[in-house]
Amino acid sequence: MDLLRGVATWFSDPGNWSGSNGVPWRIGEHVVLSALAVALAVAIALPAGLAIGHTGRGERIATAVAGLGRAVPSYALLILFVPLFGLGFSSALPALILLAIPPILVNTVAGIRAVEADGVEAGRGMGMTGVQVLARVELPAAMPAIVAGLRTSAVQVVATATLAALVAGGGLGRYIVDGFALQQDDRILAGAVLVAFLAIGTDRALTAAQRRFERRPGSIPIGAPGAPGAPSSPFAPPGPSAV
Repeated sequence: MDLLRGVATWFSDPGNWSGSNGVPWRIGEHVVLSALAVALAVAIALPAGLAIGHTGRGERIATAVAGLGRAVPSYALLILFVPLFGLGFSSALPALILLAIPPILVNTVAGIRAVEADGVEAGRGMGMTGVQVLARVELPAAMPAIVAGLRTSAVQVVATATLAALVAGGGLGRYIVDGFALQQDDRILAGAVLVAFLAIGTDRALTAAQRRFERRPGSIPIGAPGAPGAPSSPFAPPGPSAV
């Protein structure tokens, strides 16, 4: 109870809501770092996943990337980039990009491969080119799977961006690191609560977006036979703790 009262006191202290170490500033740092990492991961993984899923070439590469992403600890990635880029934002960003790529890549490949062959053949029969089939038939049907991969990546990145504070990357993890250094349990728990709420909010927002895509005609709901997440899928999306 004393700890909970301490956390409540910490949140009610105006000094924790202003300046470069205030909650709004730290949330802003955390959101910018996470959003930029996910956006760059999408720019890399989405085109690659579309190409692999559409052509059927390189599926082993996608599987290998997913496996590597699950195997390499996030903290190890952060430490790996410190000698290359120094302490700060520049070291945290590439580590988070690499963390975010596998779920997006895997789900994009799985979503495109799960599109019914009849629909693809119908598009080709109408004279569509390969790019048109991808854009007009495969991509709309695969959007629920792609957004599911994006959701997994975004939640992982928001949670893992907490570690950026260990390499002077800022964000909400600063409260946890400083709390350990100063032996202030209320500061540690307050930082953890803020990260948890941000991750939950991210998950809820992208879950809502995923459901909207699932309601569109022709889309493949997650968990449907042959869709990503179904037992028959070779590219089942990883859970939030899998990478």
